[in-house]
Amino acid sequence: SGLHLAQDKAVAKRLFAFHGVRTPRFAAVYQGRLQWAHDIHFPVIVKPKREDGSIGIEFSAVVGSIKELMERIDALHADLNSPVLIEEYIEGRELYVAVLGNDPPLALPVVELDLSDLPKGTPRIAGTEVKWGRGTAAYRKTKLRIAQDLSESLATEIQATAVKACQALEVRDYARVDMRLTSEGEHFTLEVNPNPWLHSSAEFALAAKASGRDHGDLIMEIVDLALARCRGGIARA
Repeated sequence: SGLHLAQDKAVAKRLFAFHGVRTPRFAAVYQGRLQWAHDIHFPVIVKPKREDGSIGIEFSAVVGSIKELMERIDALHADLNSPVLIEEYIEGRELYVAVLGNDPPLALPVVELDLSDLPKGTPRIAGTEVKWGRGTAAYRKTKLRIAQDLSESLATEIQATAVKACQALEVRDYARVDMRLTSEGEHFTLEVNPNPWLHSSAEFALAAKASGRDHGDLIMEIVDLALARCRGGIARA
């Protein structure tokens, strides 16, 4: 159920709101029909409602006017034939929290994608250019690191929110929670990725390493968690 709930970003955000997890204001639209709306303000980021891996989220996804918004919605409908999520853009730091385990879930050290050196004039988002544009300035000038300058209380609060977001979506075993942190210290949960990239250079592995786990240990721990759930289900049956 966690995969299903997390895949639909609008459903996930409604569940966040119900469980008291702060998330940006949003609207969902498909073929001119508004499915769900809050009182959102420009600038906004326009993204597919169901895709992951930053598919459909380029730098041009951040728009500041009705004209740009309509053009972006039309482009996504044409390219992906997908419902669109319009989300209030949160200016701030891009944070990732790896959550591991079930009883109880454990939030690992907070990881940051440093976007401060992106070329001038580009929005500070982890778009397709940043994630997959090998050889480009956007790709080269962004780097992952353990988040710096977070007070212990703020880091603990962010980690607790990540766990709460995973529990709201009934995600099991492991997940990565994507968040934004404003200069005023407010954090917003963007989404929960229930099947994040587990490559040794990825966000989850970096957080695991900071917690004292090497990459092999991390993979085996995830496998053991899944096996324990399966065996428990068989025993109950």
